[in-house]
Amino acid sequence: MGRAGFALGSLAVTAMSPLGATAAVPGLSGDQTGILHHPPRAKRVIFLFMHGGPSHVDTFDYKPRLATDDGKPLPFDLPPNMDAVPKLMKGPWRFARRGQSGLWVSELLPHMAGVADSLCVIRSMHTRGQSHGQAVGMVNTGSDNLVRPSVGAWISYALGSGHPDLPAHIAIGPATAHGGPRNYGAAFLPAMHQATAIGSNGKPGSGKIPHLTGSLDPARVDRRIELIQALNSGHLARSGPDREIEGAIEAVDLARRMRSAAPAVFDLDAETDATRREYGIGEKVTDSFGRSCLLARRLAESGVRFITVSSGQVWDQHSNLKVGHEKNALATDKPIAALIMDLKRRGLWDDTLVIWGGEFGRTPVVQGSNGRDHNPQGFSMVLSGGGVRPGFAYGETDEFGYHARQQRVHMHDLHATVLHLLGIDHKQLTYRYAGRDFRLTDVHGQVVDGIFA
Repeated sequence: MGRAGFALGSLAVTAMSPLGATAAVPGLSGDQTGILHHPPRAKRVIFLFMHGGPSHVDTFDYKPRLATDDGKPLPFDLPPNMDAVPKLMKGPWRFARRGQSGLWVSELLPHMAGVADSLCVIRSMHTRGQSHGQAVGMVNTGSDNLVRPSVGAWISYALGSGHPDLPAHIAIGPATAHGGPRNYGAAFLPAMHQATAIGSNGKPGSGKIPHLTGSLDPARVDRRIELIQALNSGHLARSGPDREIEGAIEAVDLARRMRSAAPAVFDLDAETDATRREYGIGEKVTDSFGRSCLLARRLAESGVRFITVSSGQVWDQHSNLKVGHEKNALATDKPIAALIMDLKRRGLWDDTLVIWGGEFGRTPVVQGSNGRDHNPQGFSMVLSGGGVRPGFAYGETDEFGYHARQQRVHMHDLHATVLHLLGIDHKQLTYRYAGRDFRLTDVHGQVVDGIFA
């Protein structure tokens, strides 16, 4: 009954695919399982979420006026509800042009500076939400106050997984605050599209999927799964077509298949000692985030479509900017550069889109005596691989780094661009719920084709 029920369920889910009316694009590689609107540049996404908001004016957005005007008043009014002192503060770190491209990167991130020619920096981001909860919701779901499917859930819904026995969407070390599971959930999409969570709060934990393996007899587990599927199938037969039940049936079947496929993918001990050292595994400062990044590479290599790696909410330096940002950079900088270089060696970088950034940036004016406040008015996001221009900076903030001024990119625009790189038209990826066709970008979003290679 369970197997028969799932077979019918999978047919129904396929028939209701959001892209089902679109012809398949010819010439796609064999592991591209989705039906696309146009040829993709990327097959998968790794989102390195720097939770808390790193300071763009201290990392990738060089502003000489902050040094020359240090301590002077900001020459324009602050946005409403800002409690930062309107006095400019220079950054503690020197900037330099890096690589052959001459991309500006500060000494705070020496390892990312070393791969500057592989980076595409959008320096004109802006978003909604002066508070963490709002802005975290925007970057992860496209909404600052409503429960909406996460970016990864939309991509899972559109493309499915590139591996028959692994989920399409995985979150490593996801936060429990500022929306928690909502930031990697499926909301009204079928439940199977929510992320499988590994660890929490910036830590990968054991680096394994909870409850995937255990001491129970495998045959006994199989009987339990068959019973669950029989109950789900009976419920579906009584209720008629129902996307939530279909999603539950497919999710349980995926869980059954993962028991044999996933353990090998999650086995970091299968990597060479040299690779583990490159990611900083075994070093106290970089071990945790290094494990998360290496696991992300293994998942991407295995066909997982969207992987979020969270730093934990550590980048929120309202005070002690130098101490806090240096601690965070030491923990994440080396593993991130290793991830990019590893993807390149394995031939995965060209079709893997790596995204680095937080929910917003920081103010160019001081908060307290040595901190910076939240700044959603202008900040930077860094992309790499996946069909974007390497060694390239797009857009500008004002001369102090407060407001996005030239070639402004809203968070909706970034989401539209990510979908486009994956071969998806953000306006056509919709889901009908409560009488309305919803999409990730709502009624907004413009593709930023100026960053394409």
